[in-house]
Amino acid sequence: MREATAAAEILHRFLTTEHREMLAPRVVTAVGHERLDQIVDSTRKRVGEITGVHEGHDGLVIEGTAGRVLAYATTRDGRVLDGLWIAPDPYRVRRLRIPGRARAGLAWAVWVLLLVTRIDACWQAPSRAAWLGRLLIVAAGYLLMEGWHTPARLPWWLRRPIQAGALVALASACRVPHLPSTGGGSAELVIGAALVIGFGWFLVRARRHLWGTAVSRPLTFPLRGGNWFIAQGGGPGLNHHAGFAEQRGALDVVEVGRWSGARNGLRKGNGSYRVYGRPLHAPCDGTVVSAVGHIDDQEPGTIRYQPPYGNHVFIDTGTEIVKLAHLRRGTVTVRVGDTVHAGQLLGEVGNSGNSTEPHLHIHAERDGHGLDLEFAGITGPLCRGRTLHT
Repeated sequence: MREATAAAEILHRFLTTEHREMLAPRVVTAVGHERLDQIVDSTRKRVGEITGVHEGHDGLVIEGTAGRVLAYATTRDGRVLDGLWIAPDPYRVRRLRIPGRARAGLAWAVWVLLLVTRIDACWQAPSRAAWLGRLLIVAAGYLLMEGWHTPARLPWWLRRPIQAGALVALASACRVPHLPSTGGGSAELVIGAALVIGFGWFLVRARRHLWGTAVSRPLTFPLRGGNWFIAQGGGPGLNHHAGFAEQRGALDVVEVGRWSGARNGLRKGNGSYRVYGRPLHAPCDGTVVSAVGHIDDQEPGTIRYQPPYGNHVFIDTGTEIVKLAHLRRGTVTVRVGDTVHAGQLLGEVGNSGNSTEPHLHIHAERDGHGLDLEFAGITGPLCRGRTLHT
């Protein structure tokens, strides 16, 4: 917090003076006077006359007479700016704040409640057609849950009871011989069949989606000795990166245990996640074109404004750029200009940047377009819901 307060004071002076080189020599050298003037002028146009910079819930807030924007700044020895990032969009304070874990828990609670009501409905069906329709609706719910809602991230004591609900629904088949073949239910049958077909078509299509341009040669999977669950990956609707051209083939990877899911127990903090601190190895040969390791890790479930990739390593293979992001602070082992080889230690998985929980983000891009990833020794679609064993 002291560092953030010092950064806020220096950033305010930096934005309101013409002598910026004394307050941020590295920033000026890296960006250049002209480009930096453009950034400051653009900020002033958006917020008006700058009245202050303070530490807010979501990061540093640049206050002006006409608005506010978020910023990220680091200092060296509390005297000069060592890094600066200003958000392009206006900042609006969120009135309702629900922690990430609470949002996830609420989503699962609603999902389970809907499934329970449909499972109970199978036991109350007035006819065979109604029973089959309700069973298909339950099947559609489980199909979507397994393929999209990623229950493998949950500990066994939550995951297994939820999955056992499918057996309870199937057990209602004992009533079928005693149910009339007439008495309605055709509408439920049509709805159930439509949901199964629709969800099935969506999942198959999204899981097998390819963008048509792959990496020039298979990469080496950068994590070793574990069960690596793809939390984001695949086509539109299954991968939240799909809407960003350069990240469209990206994967978000976490580690899961056989019984514990993605976390170890009920502890709080980054250390409760199995993937946090896991060694990260170079997936390819190439030259490091960007490497950052000084950004703080986020608290799980919250995002303070930071450079989106956080701590990261970008490797130029000669034909594409491979990007690994959200690394742990202080663990990056390479610098810009270094030559790296596949398998070389790069750092550790962390939770920095635009990240709500510890995970590895990896993607490859060429000419601003994301590429389909391929890993040596791994076949089949790289999609959300799949677990890789290395």
